[in-house]
Amino acid sequence: MWQSIDSGKLSKKENYQLLTSAVLPRPIAFVTSLAEDGTLNAAPFSFFNVLSAQPPLLSVSVGRRGDSQKDTARNILEQGEFVVHITDEKNAEAMNETAASLAPDESEAEKAGLTPVESTAVKVPGLKESRIRLECKLEQHLVFEEGDTKTDLIIGRVLHYHLADEVLKDGKIDVHQLSPVARLGGRDYTKLGEVFSLDRPD
Repeated sequence: MWQSIDSGKLSKKENYQLLTSAVLPRPIAFVTSLAEDGTLNAAPFSFFNVLSAQPPLLSVSVGRRGDSQKDTARNILEQGEFVVHITDEKNAEAMNETAASLAPDESEAEKAGLTPVESTAVKVPGLKESRIRLECKLEQHLVFEEGDTKTDLIIGRVLHYHLADEVLKDGKIDVHQLSPVARLGGRDYTKLGEVFSLDRPD
């Protein structure tokens, strides 16, 4: 037995529930950005992935609240820069704390007790508690709109990597040392499970 569902007949909430519980596990971009007044914003986004290695591009999708952009999208569009941190078991609790809705002049990073560190290629500080930091500049911004819903798709070019020694091995990330955390549906997350390999066919 199968269920066949027309996405056009579902509400935004119903589509969201199906997509976020079907497309998984999803990596979590833990993003810092700077407001015009210098406030350090931090927020997590699980609509996130790599787009290209040459040029090194990644994407972060930021849904709006009604017609209002979230602080992260607005800051990135104003400043043209941001830092993506990879979420792991060590920073997952702090990542979750930064999902709180604060005023634009309140810092989620400060509220969560996170430590800002100076970046190399951008003005936006990174977070010391994250063992992978990707400094990015805004490459492209797209807006998707349907009905009363708008989404800002941020495409960033990675300018500089910061990688803790323990997670980098032979030019690759040691996933067991990193212990990444991914998003499932609803309030659920997952840790790294059993890892297996498959040889690619010729």
